[in-house]
Amino acid sequence: MPPSPAQGATAILLAGIGLSFSGLIVRHIDVADDWQIVFYRSSVVAIALTLFMVLRDRSAVARVVRRSAWPGLCAGLSIAVSMVTFVLAINATSVANTLFMLAAAPFLAAILGWLLLRERVDRATWIAMLLALVGVGIMVWQGMTSGSLFGDAMALLTALGFAGFSVALRFGRDSDMLPAVCFAGFVSAAVAAFVLVSSGTGFGIPVNEYGLCLLFGAVVACGLATYAFGGRAVPAAVLALLSLTEVLLGPVWVWLFVDEVPHLMTLIGGSVLLFAIFGQSVAKMR
Repeated sequence: MPPSPAQGATAILLAGIGLSFSGLIVRHIDVADDWQIVFYRSSVVAIALTLFMVLRDRSAVARVVRRSAWPGLCAGLSIAVSMVTFVLAINATSVANTLFMLAAAPFLAAILGWLLLRERVDRATWIAMLLALVGVGIMVWQGMTSGSLFGDAMALLTALGFAGFSVALRFGRDSDMLPAVCFAGFVSAAVAAFVLVSSGTGFGIPVNEYGLCLLFGAVVACGLATYAFGGRAVPAAVLALLSLTEVLLGPVWVWLFVDEVPHLMTLIGGSVLLFAIFGQSVAKMR
């Protein structure tokens, strides 16, 4: 049974708060490289959520997986991209830059919904998207001048993957999309394992960083599962607003605990982007 709108909104809010700690966890990982982090984090997501589904659904687990069908496959592949590129982004640019770029996901989702699902995009959303483009442009320009353009590009790919995930959730709103998140964990872990083996890097990291990677995986598993649960019942405008908890809190945690201060242009571009999201969401709820 799909959640009620109130349950969905609460779930999205909690998911954003939980996921906001991702950047702080990554900042405490000093030795493990990007692909090792992706491998261990994704493995935890895949294994933990698979065990949860088996315990929850028991003999019906195969039926739950089949019911997710094509929307689940598309959602899984989309979020798998984000699971890889998020780590690449956050280690190549600031946490604030990564999360502000991720805030563009609702607009990218609107474009994908328009192209793939023939969903109508109203004038307020088009205006907000143009304003958001200005904000993203400011941050990309700052990335070009500071040498973090690769990180910005990965952050935009993360946003695009999350947008695809959101559209697939709407398309498959009558199905349980938890199998999609499990699938994403297995796919991103397999990609990371291939890179680690082919490059000769291997899987060995300090013992304490195993714990941090496990914690990272637990945070992402809980966050994405909760988002997949709540996203089925929450209107797009409300979803965009509630999702901002991750964007707003993430930079605060790294500022408070690791003294990472965002660049001025990042704050300006991010503020423009957040204003666009807020304005569009308020217009939608009228």
